[in-house]
Amino acid sequence: MKNPGTKTSNELAEERTDLAIKRTLMGADRTLMAWVRTALSMISFGFTIYKVLQGFQEGAEHVIGKNYDPRTVGLFLVGLGTFSMVLGTIEFWQSLKDLRRLEEIKIWRPSFIMATIISVAGLIMFVSIITRVV
Repeated sequence: MKNPGTKTSNELAEERTDLAIKRTLMGADRTLMAWVRTALSMISFGFTIYKVLQGFQEGAEHVIGKNYDPRTVGLFLVGLGTFSMVLGTIEFWQSLKDLRRLEEIKIWRPSFIMATIISVAGLIMFVSIITRVV
């Protein structure tokens, strides 16, 4: 007769597999959030540098000169941050796709929602710098 607290080897294997999937999913979430942090830093730093250098260029031309273009610096950093966010999101999507073969997983996870928002915000900032809206 089986002890009520004892699990069969199949039950233990299934439980371990479920836990492994959850650990992998949490690892993918952490990786995506690291991408979000990096992209957000680059986007915000690029936009800030753009605005600061633009102010210097407009207010102190005789001191600084015209040897640089604030737009180029801002576009580079904002574009790089947005591109890295898109790459991180694609990597996360691929990880989820692999895990979904093993278990049903929601795609709209909080980290994915944040990554999507940051990607859209980066794209909006990139376009606003190009069109000189801000």
